[in-house]
Parts: sequence; structure tokens; C-alpha cells
Amino acid sequence: MQNEHPRRRFLRQILASGTGLGAGLATGLGFMHPAEAAGFAEALGYSPKYPADFTAFNYVNPDAPKGGQLALSVFGSFDSLNPFVLKGLSASGLNELCFETLTVRAWDEPFSSYGLLADRADLASDGRSITFRINAAARFNDGSPVTARDVWFSFNTLVGPKGHPRYRTYWADIEKAELPDARHVRFVFRRVNPELHLIIGELPVFSEHWVGARDFATLAREAFLTSGPYRVEKTDFGNTMYYRRNSDYWARDLNVRRGQFNFDRVVYKYYKDETVSLEAFKAGEFDVFSETNSKRWARDYNGAAFDDGQIIHREIPHHNNAGMQGFGMNLRRPLFQDRRVRRALDLALDFGWSNTHLFYGQYTRCDSYFSNSELACSGIPTGAELALLAPFRDHLPAALFTKPYQVPVANNPEQQRHNLLAARDLLHAAGWTVQNGELRNADGQLFQFEIMLSMRGFERIVAPYVYNLKRLGIQVSYRTIDVALYQRRMDHFDFDMTVVAYGESMSPGNELRDRFSSAAAHTEGSSNYMGIDSPVVDALIDRVIYAANRAELITACHALDRALLWGEYLVPNWYIGAHRMAWWNRFGFHQPLPLYFDALTWVLQTWWQTHEQPQKQI
Repeated sequence: MQNEHPRRRFLRQILASGTGLGAGLATGLGFMHPAEAAGFAEALGYSPKYPADFTAFNYVNPDAPKGGQLALSVFGSFDSLNPFVLKGLSASGLNELCFETLTVRAWDEPFSSYGLLADRADLASDGRSITFRINAAARFNDGSPVTARDVWFSFNTLVGPKGHPRYRTYWADIEKAELPDARHVRFVFRRVNPELHLIIGELPVFSEHWVGARDFATLAREAFLTSGPYRVEKTDFGNTMYYRRNSDYWARDLNVRRGQFNFDRVVYKYYKDETVSLEAFKAGEFDVFSETNSKRWARDYNGAAFDDGQIIHREIPHHNNAGMQGFGMNLRRPLFQDRRVRRALDLALDFGWSNTHLFYGQYTRCDSYFSNSELACSGIPTGAELALLAPFRDHLPAALFTKPYQVPVANNPEQQRHNLLAARDLLHAAGWTVQNGELRNADGQLFQFEIMLSMRGFERIVAPYVYNLKRLGIQVSYRTIDVALYQRRMDHFDFDMTVVAYGESMSPGNELRDRFSSAAAHTEGSSNYMGIDSPVVDALIDRVIYAANRAELITACHALDRALLWGEYLVPNWYIGAHRMAWWNRFGFHQPLPLYFDALTWVLQTWWQTHEQPQKQI
């Protein structure tokens, strides 16, 4: 991602790893001879970081000791061991520990993948297909080989009617999977898509023989046959999930797995209240806590175990694209279909007051769907971005072309009063006026809605926002519901307003369709919670996905970001540029740290248990 490349190189940046390059294949991609290939690397628009002979990722200790147990906490509940269907809540850890993919990403590069189940990849010279060769050493945990047919079966199952609809959206540009022979699987593309050869590498693979003729959609209570470093040891549905490391794991010495998955046992303990789970952590019921609540982080990490070094708590820096979090409005409700109304609801949020009085100054306001990255728009559109947006001028707010988008800011009560007056004027222009202290339209309809929450910790954050809305005459209630019910209602878009979060990578692409496309707005189970149904957004998503180089990608992201922001589909929240973590001081981890990573996945995959003296603090 660091340099621009012409379209052909952007499409064919797949490099072989091993002892040297051969003369190249019919595709002209310069791969190693099949007999020599030990793996491969591929990247989106730049050369992969790791050389052909790398032995382990830099952020991993290749000599990390194996053994011990890691216990983690999870908020909520679970009732399924099948993470690939719409029905049910699947157990945490299944994807990370059990299901393997054709390739794995490196956490210190924007978008690079290295071979895992596949040890070779051939991208066609026209960019319309990619063929993976399955590593002959790959084994399921019963010792049976992972075959190309298992990959073929997994793909067709996931994009079929029984799989979660998200997969059909994500891989929409894949026409079909083919089996040239017993060891190779080819994915044929409907059109050239610069990242498709990378994201199909993320395909989770399971055993066709194990699934057999059973109904995939109902496989919920039995652990799948998988090829990952762990297998399900024991399940206490709704309460605890146990995994046991496979000592015969086929990839334990592979460069992309060396030094990783070091615990003999991993346990997930479920809690229905995060405050209770924090107290359980401090009592030693589990090992690592990743904090999401600013008040708890500021006030509750104290006591004897912290004072004497038994528990460490630190902010672990990262370079993740912060994406967007906000109070999402369901545009399927008539109440939210007027953009002026949505802007008024945005003006009512007093982030400055909340950051000072509730968040202890820990947060920065989200001002982009790609916050904290070069993909965020700024100023007014000019140059290539203006040229991209100009054809849609009649379908976008005129102000988008003349002034920068501004997330409402209030640094004092007077500024917030000004914001509320502006919100009142917008509501009046949209046909809503205050009558006897209540906001109503010309038909007498009361402006009222509910904010649906899944965590009680958010109630204290929502309360002052609701207070400001009531000052405008809006009747708002908020309610925290059970996680399982919350997920069902989200899947069926059964809410007025709720908290939505869109984490982003440094290379957005096909996942944008699931989040913001018109098709996803009408697909239950998608992540387009707000119901965005805009041909302009659809067209700009395509410009991101099919960008020919990094420069075009950045321009298209700026344009898409601007269209989403001016659409006022949510009330932007906030982000922090570090993971707030606490852990019992009996673990080690390697430095340097990765750049782009999820906190608990980093712990799960790269930490190890130690009884040595406390390590050097970050």
C-alpha cells in the first residue's frame, strides 16, 4: 500500500517464497516450479514485506514455549458451534482456533497474505481466476488430508442458501469454483476485481466428509472436523467453551504459524455483565481483560494485585484504521428518512461534555468512516475526487461540493445551545414543531423512538444524549436487552436506533457491500443496519473495489466517505488509538508489536505462559 503501481502489477502481485524463482508459468507471474514451491505471498498494490526464506513473523517469538492455559472472558452467551449460518450465536474462538484458511494475513502490513492451507497460487494473466494448490501436508485433526474438494465444498456451502448471506455478498464477484485435479482448486471471477484473489484466501475450510448429507443450517451442537491448531474439548452452552491444543497440528512448524498458538488449553468464560466480569478478572477467574469502558479504565483498575505487580494494565498502541462507531438510525423507519431530521439528531449529541465528564478525556470524535487514516476525506472535493463525484451532483447535497463536512462540536454550554437551536430549525423545516412541549408533525404524530442497547455500560452514555433530545421535544427511551435477543433484532433490522461499529482495514473493499450497499439494505443478516439504499453509494463502493491502484483507492474512499457523512446516517461516536488491556503477570509476548491487530486475537495467537520475572513494560 505504500506505493502506486500500474493495474497489471496491482492485480498480479503474488510472489513465491522458497529458495529461488523459476522461469515462470503460462500466466507469466514468475512462480516457482511446483516441485520447489514451499509457500507464497501476495499483497495488494505493493511487494510483501517478508522474504522468500522468512521463518516467522517479526511480531512473534519463534521459540515461544508451549504449555499452560489461557482463560478469557466473553460478554453475552452462545448456543451454536456453527459460525457460518444466520441462526444462533456461535461460540467465541471457533474461527481463530479451529477453522483454517487458504492464506493468513500479516499484522504488520496493510494487506498481505501468506500461504497456509494453500502452498501455491496462480493468478491468471487476465485477472479473471486464481488457482490454489493445497499443501500436501495439510491435515484435519483426525489425520485425514485436507483436499481441494474440501475447499470447493466449503466455498459452495458458504455461498449457498444455507450459509450466512454475508458470504454471498462478500464473494459476489466469484462466479464459480472448479476442481482441475485432486490437489488444485480454481476460483473463476465474474469480472476483474483487484482484491478478490486475496479475500478468497480467507475462505474457512471444513471437511466435506464430516458434513456429509446433513443439513448445514442445523449443524449447531456438534463440533466440526477442522484443521486448526485447536479442537473443541468441551462445551457448556451459554457458559463456558473449552479448547485443547492439537499436539500433532500439521502446520506447527510452518513459517506463518511458528511461535503461535502456544497454550495447551484455551477457555472462554461467558458473563452477562461487564462490571461483573471485571470483578471476576480481579479475583483471578480469567487471565486477560480488554477494556471498552472509559470510566472503569479510569477508576476501577486498582487494588493490592495492581500495587504489587500481580496484575499489569497498559494501553497497547496500534495503528488500526479506527473506522466508524455511532448511533445508527434505521432508515427503514419513516421517522428517519429525512436527512434534515438525521442531522438534527446529530446536533443534539454533546461529545465535548461527554468526553470531559464521562470519558475522562480518553476519546477522539469519529469524523470519518475511515477515522484515523489516510482514507478519511477532508476539506472540499478537488481534483480526482471532484471528478469522481461530479456525475452524482444532482443526487448529493449541494453543500458537499462547497464546504467541508463538520461533525457538530460544542466546547461549552453556549455552543451546545447554538447546536440545539440549529437542530430545532432543521426539525421545523422538516415539518416538526413543538406543541405543548412535545415535537409533532402536521398530522399530530409524536416524534418518539427507542435506543436499543446490548450493554448496560452504555446507559450512562446515552442518558445525557436523551436529555438533549428531550429538550427538543423528542420523546426517547433506551433499553438494554439480552445479547441473544439483541442479535436477532439486529439481524432482522428490528430497532429504531442502536450503536453500530464498523472497524476498517487499511485496504477497504468487498466488505463495503455488506455494510452500505442497497442490496445489503434488503438482506437480513447484513451489516447495513441503517438501511442505506443509495445508487451513489453503490457506485462509489464499486469504485473502491475496482480501483486500479492505491491512489485510485484513496480517492474513491475519500468520495465514499464524503457521501456517507453527508448522508447523515448515524450520529458519530468516538475512538481511541490504543487497546486498554490488563493481564495477570504470568505471560510473555514478543516485541516489536504488530501494527494492525485485534487485542484478544493477538493474545490468543502470540502470547505464552511464563513464570519468569515481569517483562519489560511497554
